[in-house]
Amino acid sequence: MRDHYDFSKAVKNPYIGKLKQQITIRLDEQVIDYFKEMSNETGMPYQNIINYYLLDCVKSNRRLELAFA
Repeated sequence: MRDHYDFSKAVKNPYIGKLKQQITIRLDEQVIDYFKEMSNETGMPYQNIINYYLLDCVKSNRRLELAFA
């Protein structure tokens, strides 16, 4: 290894988009189990699947219809 590295001509990675924000969210156990099962089928982490599902909701402007009895 070198004692010194010259980063004066370094370029920021153009492939890094907006970083994801870490949050805490409470989900029902059956919701987590559902996405973990999907994770086992696809080999993709369940947190990514949840994120992609929510991102799809955002892109398609999907709205939840709440009806209280």
